[in-house]
Amino acid sequence: MKALLLGVGMQGKAALHDLVNCDDVTGVVAADYAVDALKVHVAKKGYGAKVACEHVDACDPASIERLFAHRPDVVINLLPNAFMEPVAAAALRHGAHVVTSSYATPPLRALADQAKDRGLAILPEFGLDPGIDLVMLGEAVRSLETVEHVHCYGAGIPEPEAADNPIRYKVTWTFEGVLGSYRRPGRILREGKVIDIPADEQMQPVNVHEIDVEGLGRLEAYPNGDALRYAEAAGLDMASLASMGRYSCRWPGHAQFWRTMVGLHLLDDEPVVVDGVAVDRKRFLAAAMGPHLRLGDDQRDIALVRNEVCGTRGGSKVRLVHQVVDRRDLATGFTAMSRTVGYTASIGAIMLAAGKITRRGLLSPVTDVPYAPFVNELQKRGVQVTVRLPATDVNLTESARVAPTRDLDGVRS
Repeated sequence: MKALLLGVGMQGKAALHDLVNCDDVTGVVAADYAVDALKVHVAKKGYGAKVACEHVDACDPASIERLFAHRPDVVINLLPNAFMEPVAAAALRHGAHVVTSSYATPPLRALADQAKDRGLAILPEFGLDPGIDLVMLGEAVRSLETVEHVHCYGAGIPEPEAADNPIRYKVTWTFEGVLGSYRRPGRILREGKVIDIPADEQMQPVNVHEIDVEGLGRLEAYPNGDALRYAEAAGLDMASLASMGRYSCRWPGHAQFWRTMVGLHLLDDEPVVVDGVAVDRKRFLAAAMGPHLRLGDDQRDIALVRNEVCGTRGGSKVRLVHQVVDRRDLATGFTAMSRTVGYTASIGAIMLAAGKITRRGLLSPVTDVPYAPFVNELQKRGVQVTVRLPATDVNLTESARVAPTRDLDGVRS
């Protein structure tokens, strides 16, 4: 297998490391705009001839096109969302599968039939959240006869010892992306009713709740986009579904801070004019705050995905909890966010090339990625999935509210 890796930033470096260390991968073309820095990184890591470094300007279609002279079998696209469709279209023209951690956009979905006709796969939403959580969701849904409650949580946070600033947060992906996520409309299902949450109300107290995670403690959770888009993907019966939500988690107090920032219009999309100069508000905040929100060399972050799914099996009510808690590997330097996003994308590419993911067209991690082989690959890389085995006659009163607030002991699978 030969892979083309587009975008070798924080998550891309972890994907590159994983590809290099896979015996089934014969070569990797790593492409980034900052190719000189990439070459220094590759030399420092000692990856040798297995990696070819290339410059790419994603705004230039010809720059993308020429990379396919290397004839990759799979493309891992970790570039910004704006480049999902042109990269995928180029990959299909040249007979390569595509994996990306980004959400499936309408232009990407429009390529579904073309990919299927050419016997190729496009696997979007394959990182941490979305990604690992969706594979776990599919497994939980398939194991139940009916599903009544679905609550999915994701977090990228510093360890308590590293949460040493006023907002108890450190950046492990693009801070502009983080800021954009703090003003995002949401959609959840509560007591059988669809609740649309406006972007500027995401952090309001009525939309924030707390959960306890064993080994971590109490976290606050706020809505993360449209949860109901995954109900259809998972084949859920809306008639029997009482509640569903997707949530991001932070240490307590985080929502209050960003609720204030939103209320002061510091995250508005419209530029503010200062001395005749239009200033992008989020870019300014990212530039001003970002340098002070970096992990130290000896500090670790935590990546969390947790699904709580309640339903019935054999006439009894059961509750399933699938969870991943990962921490930065100080030996490699890769953050937990980089490991869970970059390794996942690499695993997806390897499984596609090896025929372990068999469906073609536009795929969904919920239905098209086999759970057991995927979890096995994660565990080979030190990313452990824990499972709370189903218990019968579970009291679902708590889960029937906005979301559960109590943790169940995890049992490693």
